[in-house]
Amino acid sequence: MNDEAPRATGQCHCGAIRYSMSTAVQHHALCHCSDCRRHAGAPMVGWALVGQDEIEITGTPKIYASSKHGRRHFCGECGTGLFYTSEAIFPGQIDVQSATLDDPGLIPAQVQIQTAERIGWMEKLDSLPAFERYPPFE
Repeated sequence: MNDEAPRATGQCHCGAIRYSMSTAVQHHALCHCSDCRRHAGAPMVGWALVGQDEIEITGTPKIYASSKHGRRHFCGECGTGLFYTSEAIFPGQIDVQSATLDDPGLIPAQVQIQTAERIGWMEKLDSLPAFERYPPFE
């Protein structure tokens, strides 16, 4: 366990599951794969990988076998996706959906992965109009 690194906290939407994790992550990747998109209902998903000994979880997530080796952990009350584990890909580690952090800015993204499956319009986000708050559409 990395005791020197600051800790970050997070939770599901309803608060039934909370967690505290090290900010010293192995990586923080933005994944564009269709599995992540479909599970999250989002155009991409941020994943911060830490050792399972570097996270404390309160509450009990439901676990879904999303592939032969992959397991997606989510809140059974509100449905929020929280974690991903795969002993075949990264034994002893857990990927945390970084958007569920109380302060997602604590762990900057480092890389985009699975860009071969990226939605085409995701490449042009900077060219779209941007509003600080939800705008009225007329």
